[in-house]
Amino acid sequence: MLFPTATFAFFFFGVFIASWALYTRPETRKLLLVTASYVFYGWWDWRFMTLLAGSSTLNYVAGKLIAASGDPKMRRRIVIVAVALNLGVLGIFKYYNFFIDSLTDILVALDWQRDLPFLEIILPIGISFFTFHGISYITDVSRGHVAPARSPVDLFLYISFFPQLVAGPIVRASHFLPQLERQPDLSRTALAFGLLLVLNGMLKKTVTAHYIAVDLVDPVFAQPDIASSGDLIAAHYAYAVQVYCDFSAYSDIAIGIAALLGYRFRKNFDRPFAATSLQQLWQRWHISLSTWLRDYLYRALRGAKRDAGWRMYRNIFLTMLLGGLWHGANWTFVLWGAIHGLGLGLERFIKTRWHAFKTARAAATPPLPSRRPGAAQPPADTAATWIGAVAGWFITFHLFTLSAIFFRSPDIDTAWVYYAKMLSFTGGFETFTPFLLLLTAGAVAVQFLPGNLFERAAGKLRDAPALVHGLMLGGGLVLIDIAGPEGVAPFIYFQF
Repeated sequence: MLFPTATFAFFFFGVFIASWALYTRPETRKLLLVTASYVFYGWWDWRFMTLLAGSSTLNYVAGKLIAASGDPKMRRRIVIVAVALNLGVLGIFKYYNFFIDSLTDILVALDWQRDLPFLEIILPIGISFFTFHGISYITDVSRGHVAPARSPVDLFLYISFFPQLVAGPIVRASHFLPQLERQPDLSRTALAFGLLLVLNGMLKKTVTAHYIAVDLVDPVFAQPDIASSGDLIAAHYAYAVQVYCDFSAYSDIAIGIAALLGYRFRKNFDRPFAATSLQQLWQRWHISLSTWLRDYLYRALRGAKRDAGWRMYRNIFLTMLLGGLWHGANWTFVLWGAIHGLGLGLERFIKTRWHAFKTARAAATPPLPSRRPGAAQPPADTAATWIGAVAGWFITFHLFTLSAIFFRSPDIDTAWVYYAKMLSFTGGFETFTPFLLLLTAGAVAVQFLPGNLFERAAGKLRDAPALVHGLMLGGGLVLIDIAGPEGVAPFIYFQF
């Protein structure tokens, strides 16, 4: 069941009406939302509903055992077993054949070829996301960041809540579970905010991302060896925009739908293409995953010691390497993660050395004579700051777009073909059109607008009558339907 479809519209309308009819009966309301979430998930393949229920049961029991144990060593053992079981299920479904295939290649290279067992496995949609929800829950319970779920229904709803179930954002239990203890409320501001986010997500997915994918990215990446260099250059920029519009659209719609049901999710994208450093970009791109990797992987690698020296760079690299592998069982994702891990490490190294240089120079420079009170101060070197920001943005943006070629390519050999043909500079634009240029450049340009536009717009619409909200939603959907092409492709992050 895809968000931008009539099927989902009817589904959500029924859930919306029924859930608010039960807002004074919280336990019944939560049961309704759990049931709706399982219907939503089972729409793709009902067999995997048992996997989702098993994951929820495992983490609920583990949370209760952790909270009941007074022995720190026993609590640690429970966490290790629960995390291992979560990762074991994820590994079997998502990575088993990848590792077997890689091992086979190694054995062939060593002339030790063996027949290894491959499994015909269908990847359950959203398994990475609900697995990460479970791991973060039991870890936070063990750290004392959140109390264990009061009832199985609460945890089942936390893990299966349909807006974020199959493609995020990754919601923390410490943020969501306390909301289940309060009576839900739908203020006028939340209503306007939710509607605006849903419309924005629909626009980005069904218009911008769809046209860019169908008219440029898909045909160029399908046969990079016969595409012109001009189209290859344009498509690598366009793909970065497509991924952003596609995934941030899902996040916008998920956050908007949750708001319409009375729950609050945190922002998952914050104008990443305006970032002036790689660190800043990852603080703005897929924020729920970036912070998850920081809090549950990077800090676990660091241990009790404070990061220093080579260990810091090692941990940064390993975190991004495993973050790349999380996106898919393919060496292209591993290499993509390694590029960002190296980039973040190099950026940290340069910043550290630059800060040490400035500190040493300031210490060696004699102080300026004191000025009279009220005297004009020397102007700051704004030109150097501005040039540095532009240079930082240019490098960051192009590192992201160029590395995205690995992210999109089916294998490393195809990616090398893409790079080689693109850098040959033979041939101009054949598929790339002014319309696609407008969509691509426009999506990047709006990143430089203020980040709180939707909050401000929701505040302006707070006191508008319900008719205005209805016309805004209906009119917006009609215009998007007119502007968009026929049909809707699945969201990119469904495969992760």
